[in-house]
Amino acid sequence: MNLGNTLMELRQTKGLKQKELAEKCKITQAYLSQIENDKKEPNLSTLKTISEILDIPLPLIFFLAIDEKDFPERKKEAFEILRPLIKNLITDFFIHPN
Repeated sequence: MNLGNTLMELRQTKGLKQKELAEKCKITQAYLSQIENDKKEPNLSTLKTISEILDIPLPLIFFLAIDEKDFPERKKEAFEILRPLIKNLITDFFIHPN
């Protein structure tokens, strides 16, 4: 799972600076940087706050963070087929809804 990078990409897509998101979440910029660089794992409360500010449901953030290493070998083919389709739906409806 690549949660940190996913959060960073979503933040950037929404046009927020790291400092802005950190302030809105009431966490330090240093802590957000550590989350985005996968040096710290945020608690669920912090993740919920981030998802609310980014206006993307938390389960969708988790889905976007999944990578092929999260699946057993026998299910990777299905994941590779479905992931782009579902990612496009998420992007169209939650990230770029216009």
